[in-house]
Amino acid sequence: MRRSLASNALTALVLLIFLATGVLMWALRQYSDAGPLEQAICLQVPLGTNMGRVSENLLDQGAISSSAIFRIGVDYADKTTALKAGSYLVPEQASMSEIADIVTRGGASTCGTEVVYRIGVNRVQAQVRELDPTTQRFDTVAEFDPISEEDPADYLRVLDEQDTRYRVAVAEGVTSWQVVEGLKSVDVLDGNVEIPAEGSLAPDSYEISKGDSRVEVLSRMEDAQTALLTAAWVGRDDDLPLNSPEEALILASIIEKETGVAEERRQVASVFINRLNRGMRLQTDPTVIYGITKGQGVLGRGLRRSELRARTPYNTYVIDALPPTPIANPGRAAIQAALQPDQTNFVFFVADGTGGHAFAETLAEHNQNVAKWREIEAQQ
Repeated sequence: MRRSLASNALTALVLLIFLATGVLMWALRQYSDAGPLEQAICLQVPLGTNMGRVSENLLDQGAISSSAIFRIGVDYADKTTALKAGSYLVPEQASMSEIADIVTRGGASTCGTEVVYRIGVNRVQAQVRELDPTTQRFDTVAEFDPISEEDPADYLRVLDEQDTRYRVAVAEGVTSWQVVEGLKSVDVLDGNVEIPAEGSLAPDSYEISKGDSRVEVLSRMEDAQTALLTAAWVGRDDDLPLNSPEEALILASIIEKETGVAEERRQVASVFINRLNRGMRLQTDPTVIYGITKGQGVLGRGLRRSELRARTPYNTYVIDALPPTPIANPGRAAIQAALQPDQTNFVFFVADGTGGHAFAETLAEHNQNVAKWREIEAQQ
């Protein structure tokens, strides 16, 4: 009898262990296999929440099959206390293990709302954008000029949301004065700033946070431009008529203002390099305009003949070399074009009516291109 009872008990124990092992293996598969989510979602993790509430939220949105298994798996992976507040993109069929990693790894939010402050040559624009988890594209829900227009309701709403992201996007060819004026309109930044040296700021997109100082943001832009210019100077072509990185920056700023067509930057650069090598004046309108505006806004009209004849440090129709400073903040491509120009014999260019330019090696050819452009202007 005792042997029979012992045998039955042992059998039951083995069965229980077998069942427990099976349940554990099933739970592990549930935790690591693809999840039931059919479309990506944006998961909000508020500040002060806990993993239990997150698991219930995931279950309600159909992202996991069991909140209990999710919590047990997170606890087993020692991630229960590593939860980070924010907005996170959870892709379709994400496993519980992948979701646990998403909400505990930290870093910037990967979905939700962002505000982009765009500082351009002609205007400053603020955009409120929300990510559509399904398409993984941002939709603009509000757009306004933060300098001259009142803040829309959508903007005021997202300012109070803890996980809103902020960016400042600086366009190529803006002046340092325009950057500072733009930053003054970014009301999530603090502090006053002086206008940095022209050309010293790298056009790019910069992540910012509420309470950041404008001085710190400008410092990041200056550091980025210094790094760009230093690297480009090291890799420059031989025998360029440029004596320093500062002169390269001046030329790059002129190239930036002369063309917005990426494919022809190096051609435009070759024209100015050829002119400098031949002792020819650069004869470029953007430098004359900068001498008038000092980079503070847009001229908004054509140049007068008297302005083209006036002797100023920036009138390249009169002076024999580069102007004394950059005339804008050039981007990476313009800096690289200045230091690695195309090898051409071009010394002239004029607008061709398509947004680009017609290039010429001789004055006669250039005059023909000018005549064509004047016909296009007359038709327009």
